[in-house]
Amino acid sequence: MKIMGLLSRLATPHPTQPLVLSIRDGALRQVGSKRRFSTQSEDPELNDFMEYMDSLKNYEKLGVPRGSGTDSEDGFDLGRMRRLMERLGNPQSKFKAVHIAGTKGKGSTAAFLSNILRSEGYSVGCYSSSPHIQTIRERISLGGFGAPVSAKTLNCLFLRFKKTLDQAMEQENGRISHFEVLTAMAFTLFAQERVDFAVIEAGLGGARDATNVISSSGLAASVITSIGEEHLDALGGSLESIAIAKSGIIKHGCPLVLGGPFPPHIDRILHDKALSMSSPVVSASDGGNRSTIKGLSMLNGRPCQSCDLLIQIERDFKLFIELLDVKLCMLGNHQLKNAATATCAALCLRNLGWRISDGSIRVGLENTFLLGRSQFLTSRETEALGLHGATVLLDGAHTKESANALMNTIRMTFPEASLALVVAMASDKDHIGFAREFLSAGGRFRAVFLTEADIAGGRSRTTPASVLRDCWIQTSKELGVRIVHNRDAKSEEDFEDQFVSSASKSERGTILASESSLNVSLKTANQILRDRSGNGWSVIIVTGSLHIVSMVLAALNN
Repeated sequence: MKIMGLLSRLATPHPTQPLVLSIRDGALRQVGSKRRFSTQSEDPELNDFMEYMDSLKNYEKLGVPRGSGTDSEDGFDLGRMRRLMERLGNPQSKFKAVHIAGTKGKGSTAAFLSNILRSEGYSVGCYSSSPHIQTIRERISLGGFGAPVSAKTLNCLFLRFKKTLDQAMEQENGRISHFEVLTAMAFTLFAQERVDFAVIEAGLGGARDATNVISSSGLAASVITSIGEEHLDALGGSLESIAIAKSGIIKHGCPLVLGGPFPPHIDRILHDKALSMSSPVVSASDGGNRSTIKGLSMLNGRPCQSCDLLIQIERDFKLFIELLDVKLCMLGNHQLKNAATATCAALCLRNLGWRISDGSIRVGLENTFLLGRSQFLTSRETEALGLHGATVLLDGAHTKESANALMNTIRMTFPEASLALVVAMASDKDHIGFAREFLSAGGRFRAVFLTEADIAGGRSRTTPASVLRDCWIQTSKELGVRIVHNRDAKSEEDFEDQFVSSASKSERGTILASESSLNVSLKTANQILRDRSGNGWSVIIVTGSLHIVSMVLAALNN
């Protein structure tokens, strides 16, 4: 399973170069490093569109209110979205949709399924609610190749419907949100392009999500990938209330595909809802299904995992497929689960009469790659960032569940490498639960840098680096993990002495520091790994949100 030899094709070591460090204001500063990472700018053709969107209430930037995703008086007003869609001619009724909800995995599952359908020759629209990495256009992909909607197409659509949007906004007293407008534009575009399928990723929950205006007549299948404790306050405060909210996408008579596995009481909630809606259920985690990772190799210049996938379901639907040596560029057992869920959805569609071959399923799975999901930078990219000879892994994990999945992927791919983490997170995440997954790894990490990233282009949900540091210190004490940190340093020299001592090759323990500059964090992490790993393999892992991933990739593009 070792990937070091494979990655040597991506990254070529370079001679160690000196790095001058000083400590100022309780944080590390790198002398001579002035460049600051920023988020990606949009195409100038979208200036009017982006200005309009930025004027709307954006819950991704502000955070979602308590109870807003529940089917209650506190929930989002789905009637408002229905009225907007009616003004636009109800475009959601003009295509067949697969609606995907879930705490984790829905974006990857949507990408897998979209590529399966494209491989069969269908025209597919895919709408993503996940944070975009480089441009807002990523959230709407179109056609046989799945390219993001062009700036020209998106701008023309906006200009054509701007008057309608203004009228709707006046009718709703200015309450229409950023996500509602973007969802309406995606659905309108899919109808305009006459796509064969639209694969729709729900935003928050399901029942009151803006995407849930799709009726049973327009729905081909519903998919629920997983149930976890993210957005607890917005979704009712418990795992059960989250399951109830997400089950709101189940429609009468339409098949439901479950990822899972789920705890028994959550599984019962989902099955009971499906039963009440006369919806057949297909479970990707059914006992008759098997999926295994056999090894690692390279495919089209990217590391991939070779997998066997067997789906054999007898209840509700009779589904079968066996695929051997499928090469997934999306790494980790969690991505194999997402691939299995997407395969079950494709088999459901085939059972309903849609033409989908085993070969198209294989090609679609193998062609799927998403930025910021177990993404390795090339040697040219690490050079551009000034990280000479580094191996850099980008992953947008931001919950304890996704941190656990990332840690399992790291164990599989880097069983012996020295590791450094660079982490930035939104303020409404479980910082301690996230830290625990990594600090439980038994001293694998030489250094952890807690830094900061803009969230959806703003700072209101950004967690200060010092707050993250305190959470990691607390977690390390609870776990009995030895760390050296800069919180209690009385002076620059005090911490510098500890830092220099801890950075020596013989010193054990993890160096933990807060540093608001992502650029400085990356370069210092790279230097520490060089000092402490010698000639051994080392990896920098950038994680905590897709927003920090976006900042790294934006720096490359700039």
